[in-house]
Amino acid sequence: MRQSHLFAPTLREAPAEAEALGHRMLLRGGYIRPLAAGVYSYLPLGQRVLRNIEKIIREEMELAGAAELMLPSMQPAELWHQSGRYDEYGPELIRFHDRNGREFALGPTHEEIVTALVGQEISSYRQLPLRLYQIQNKFRDERRPRYGLLRCREFAMKDAYSFDTDEAGLDAAYTAMRAAYARIFQQCGLIFREVEADAGAIGGSGGSHEFVALAEIGEDTIAVCSHCEYAANVEKAETAPLQQSEHGADAGVPERLYTPGIRTIEQLAVAGYKPEHIIKTLIYVADGTPVAVLVRGDHEVNEIKLMRHLGAQELVLADAETVLAAAGAPAGFAGPLKLSVPAYVDREAAALRSAITGAGEQDWHLKNVRPGRDFTLERIGDFRIAREGDPCPRCHHPLESYRGIEVGHVFKLGDKYSAPLNAVYSGTDGRMQRMQMGCYGIGVSRLLAAVAEQCAGEKGIVWPMGIAPFHVHLIRVSAKDEAQRTAADTLYSRLQGEGLEVLFDDRDERAGVKFHDADMLGIPLCLIIGKGASEGLAELKHQSSGRQWELKLDDAADFIKEIVQSEMRLKENNK
Repeated sequence: MRQSHLFAPTLREAPAEAEALGHRMLLRGGYIRPLAAGVYSYLPLGQRVLRNIEKIIREEMELAGAAELMLPSMQPAELWHQSGRYDEYGPELIRFHDRNGREFALGPTHEEIVTALVGQEISSYRQLPLRLYQIQNKFRDERRPRYGLLRCREFAMKDAYSFDTDEAGLDAAYTAMRAAYARIFQQCGLIFREVEADAGAIGGSGGSHEFVALAEIGEDTIAVCSHCEYAANVEKAETAPLQQSEHGADAGVPERLYTPGIRTIEQLAVAGYKPEHIIKTLIYVADGTPVAVLVRGDHEVNEIKLMRHLGAQELVLADAETVLAAAGAPAGFAGPLKLSVPAYVDREAAALRSAITGAGEQDWHLKNVRPGRDFTLERIGDFRIAREGDPCPRCHHPLESYRGIEVGHVFKLGDKYSAPLNAVYSGTDGRMQRMQMGCYGIGVSRLLAAVAEQCAGEKGIVWPMGIAPFHVHLIRVSAKDEAQRTAADTLYSRLQGEGLEVLFDDRDERAGVKFHDADMLGIPLCLIIGKGASEGLAELKHQSSGRQWELKLDDAADFIKEIVQSEMRLKENNK
């Protein structure tokens, strides 16, 4: 394409509200433009990157035996009521009524729709297994859209669904999709980790894994073992249990400590008490029922683990009145000895030999409190957030912590949706059985943003060859020089004839403007036709490595084709 025909308005400076480097460079490079909070237009360059990512996804989905379809974005609300997710999904579900008063939702995901469809059309085990997918825009009313394409209200997504007769078939589909996802992200040039994850609002109890792009701006934190292959989102991450705590001396009789106004762990630490010797008691309300959670003072409650343990749909910190009724004291002075509600004790708090706790009385704490002696340990479990340095649950080596961006998520759903939506089939014995389902999502626009974040520098984004908008950026330095015009036109035709995607900067602009824009656009190879054209020479720059070559004009097309094919072969070898 000739750059004079391309709509790619670059910016000298990104808007002040653009926090992430990748987002700033997508804006400055003319890839995207905001329309409203969390809603973006994809300009031609951004659209080309999206299409290249989609091409990789489609190839891998076909290899995995999945057929592409397109499902409606408008979803009848009654299907969400039928699945039980209408209230669970919360205010992120965009709801509206048509002129006849029927309620609909804009699809944030399509489990209900695809399950209803398959349930209507599939009746026999002979028609299974079935794999389906689509690439489509989704909608979520995010409370706080941020980081550009990373958290949007409208976004491109690939969602796939598997339907099997039994768990063995589901296991096979799940394994195949995990392998396909790893190949997709490798081909996109992404640095990522696959981690164990919580199923969240999608649900299912058979297993869940996330694919996380490593990036400091990521909203996810993952725990990775320094020695073995264990990796998990912190919502899911476990640690090796302690055999006996090294914290706290042997407990004598509990003694009261007068601590006026000292409510927090930080304030107790200033007063000379170590956080690892303290047990803090927090009061939550789970589906309307107050409960207490006890963790060490240097640990934080993992609300996701607690909610899953309780089987609760909603978990919130209790208000002041509820805390007072449950603990006999305001927040900060609640303790395990005077609770009137069930207490769930983290196993490392339970292992303390002696602890400081709230006394259940305002302005008082207790020391020498011994778990199991001074309060019961009926409900012990893993209720805390794993942190860096904790022992791996598999090999006991230290866990490391990384920030990341979730770009893909796979779930074993089992019959979570097939049961309420009646997706059943007739088995070999003629009896009706529920289909076993899996679902598999990739945030396509989020993947674009994650690659941009990893590949962005202060001058622009340098795209991996596999998803770059063009392979080669051909720059004619002077529009008035006849030798340059002839050489550039000839190479443009020759490169295109070799099947390469070329952006030809044929604009009548100053050289500085052209080179600045080339840095902003970040096309992998930059071929410069300058003063050397009169001597039959051109310059080639590899943007990511910075390597440069002086080439004869007659040899340039073949040389460039070999580089592109070599880098694309690396992509192919990742399959």
